[in-house]
Amino acid sequence: MRMLRWSCGVTRLDRIRNEVIRKKIKVTEVSKKIQERRLQWYGHVERRDDDYVGKKVERIEVEGRRCRGRPRKRWKHCVSQDLREKKLSGNEMHDRNDWRRLTKNADPA
Repeated sequence: MRMLRWSCGVTRLDRIRNEVIRKKIKVTEVSKKIQERRLQWYGHVERRDDDYVGKKVERIEVEGRRCRGRPRKRWKHCVSQDLREKKLSGNEMHDRNDWRRLTKNADPA
């Protein structure tokens, strides 16, 4: 069986933790990059006019509900959690360059 080798010369058989590999090749976690892109998209949508389809979709209420279990995870809930984690109020988005700087999750150097 052929084993895949990543660009840093490590295979799964080496059993090295992801954190060690990320530190070695100097990249941040995938979840942090997803958070960064989600906040950038949020800023983009919020800067648009009120008749923009993205804002209309954001305000749609879906009928029906789940029978049991926890409530559905909504995009807006993820954004709220990201804003809390970054200690942002959401009002900073009007300056695009400032918003990009505030939402950036830098790769470790």
